[in-house]
Amino acid sequence: MSNLKPDSVIACLDCPDHVQAVLEASMWASIRLRAPVGLLHSVPSLQQKAAINYSGCLNIDDENALLEQFTTKEHLGNCELKAQGRLLLSQATTYCEQKPHKLKTYTLHRHENLNQSIDYVDDKAQLIVIGHHVTCKSTLGQLIRVSHCPILVTHAPFLPPTTALFAFDNSPTCHKLLNWLCKTPLVRALTIHIVMIGKETSDNCDALREAYAKLKQAGIKSKKILLDCRDVAAALNYYQNQNDIGLLITGAFGQSRLRELLQGSDTKKLLGSTKTPYLLFPKA
Repeated sequence: MSNLKPDSVIACLDCPDHVQAVLEASMWASIRLRAPVGLLHSVPSLQQKAAINYSGCLNIDDENALLEQFTTKEHLGNCELKAQGRLLLSQATTYCEQKPHKLKTYTLHRHENLNQSIDYVDDKAQLIVIGHHVTCKSTLGQLIRVSHCPILVTHAPFLPPTTALFAFDNSPTCHKLLNWLCKTPLVRALTIHIVMIGKETSDNCDALREAYAKLKQAGIKSKKILLDCRDVAAALNYYQNQNDIGLLITGAFGQSRLRELLQGSDTKKLLGSTKTPYLLFPKA
């Protein structure tokens, strides 16, 4: 029987360098969404196991136990890999319980790769939190592309944002994202800069104005700006850096595969360039 709880925030603990950041980001989201945190660990494949070292990934009292258990120069067997995962989940649970907020946590120890684990939680989770560097063979972009759940990608350390940049392009996915932002308590306390990259046409101005009005009507403190620039990713990065914005929000992979092949993907560029938490909303 599955122990996956509906509407959870799922913390993917697959990346040693980002375990603490993923936990901090998940707890931040959990408090705002009033949702339990599902601590997810996927047992790595036999081909990947030797490269994974979780020593020092959590700053807790019995870190020496992690150091002793996880530091290895030899290939581990399946039983040892499962023991690694159980210990990591135990330490992650302890880490969350030591925080002042009384968060509900539970563990998901999956004996499959991260792709399959995300597919397992995808339909029931409210939010999936993942580190910027994943240990599985699939790229971060490939994991995000197939998800139907919003995904928060974090660097280490995680810094709770007070402002967010919402990249608005007037697409169906972006309007779906806009509706979600108006309803979710995740960003309720943030100031959202709604930024549109494009020509200053009447259509663009009207669409931006309507999106801005919708956020304001939802009670969200907002700002709006239209930037005329050919390089979308560069313009968003520049605006975010200039205004010291702590969270980037976009739709995920909204353009066609052919356009991506010819021109490159804005989502992929932003995944590679942004240094803040990045919230990606699934394509409509």
